[in-house]
Amino acid sequence: MDQRNISGDYDVLLDLVKSRASVRKLKPDPIPDEYVTQILEVGRWAMSGANGQPWERMFVRRVVLAALLATIALWPGGPALALEKVRLGKAVPNSFAFGATEVGIEAKIFEAEGIEVEVTSFRGDAQLQQALAAGGVDVGLGSGPGLGFRAKGAPAIGVAAMYGPPANLALVLPFASPIRTLADLKGKRIGVTTAGSLTDWLVRELSRQQGWGSDGIQIVALGQMQARLAAIQRGELDGMVIEAATGYELEEAGKAKNFMLFGDIAKDFYTHVIFATDDFIEKRPDLLRRFLRGWFKTIAFMRANKDFAVASEAKTIEVKPSIAARIYDAQISGFSADGAWNPAAIDVIRHSLKELGILSVVPEAKAISNDQFVPVRF
Repeated sequence: MDQRNISGDYDVLLDLVKSRASVRKLKPDPIPDEYVTQILEVGRWAMSGANGQPWERMFVRRVVLAALLATIALWPGGPALALEKVRLGKAVPNSFAFGATEVGIEAKIFEAEGIEVEVTSFRGDAQLQQALAAGGVDVGLGSGPGLGFRAKGAPAIGVAAMYGPPANLALVLPFASPIRTLADLKGKRIGVTTAGSLTDWLVRELSRQQGWGSDGIQIVALGQMQARLAAIQRGELDGMVIEAATGYELEEAGKAKNFMLFGDIAKDFYTHVIFATDDFIEKRPDLLRRFLRGWFKTIAFMRANKDFAVASEAKTIEVKPSIAARIYDAQISGFSADGAWNPAAIDVIRHSLKELGILSVVPEAKAISNDQFVPVRF
């Protein structure tokens, strides 16, 4: 503002404030288009928390327009004063893909959408699905095969694709393991998180592709990585499925080694998807849309800001920044940009659920995935 005109501008503003009147009886005459354009332009310049501008504009003529404009005028104070909470569950705590949550929180991307994300981590897909069913969380970050829980009656469904082929997961063996080739895995004991989890599915699929059926490799569900590593050190397991990132750390510590990455056996596939409870979808669809918008804005942010993403992820998954950078380079391309479902990947999961004995019939795609919220645009 020009310093010389402060007094005059103040007087004009004060006169406008004093002469403002609330009109409660409106004429039936239509509002000229140029007036509507000017009113919407004023609303466009309204303040918002972190300049996030978390609103959508539309207008309905006559009486409803007045109510809508009043809402727009009052909106700026809302998100800045009170964020709406989304309770989010992670199937596991140490996943680089799931760590995008903390990147979005730290970069205040969710806050710009008017959202506070409350994070809880679990010990596998089964526990995550239990929390969703109990109403303990609203949204879950879980595995593609976890879509099968919906076909069994779980009150949560996949609402967005999150991550493609499982290049982020590895089969890890002890350094002194006699296993040299895939053929050597037949009959061996491999540790996974929980029954029905992604790690469970991958071992079964590997066995099936080797021609041994879904049970050609012995699967042992032991929960968290620490329990499986201890079992390996005691000689009770021949290997385990974990994040490749953790495998790299174990290699540096001389405790184990990455034997293979599972991205090679499942090209059309969803390693991770985003779930939401039926109750959340029904009662808070707008909040879910804002959460998904915040999520995919975060993915775009991570792609454009490697250093920030690596520093945040290193803290979340508790690895050295050098390891986090290595994971970033290997995995950032696997994230979905908009959550849209790939029919080929859904078909692989649908049929595998029956082939691996998880379900007795092949479920319909619409029975396990919801497409009303994707693709996400921003």
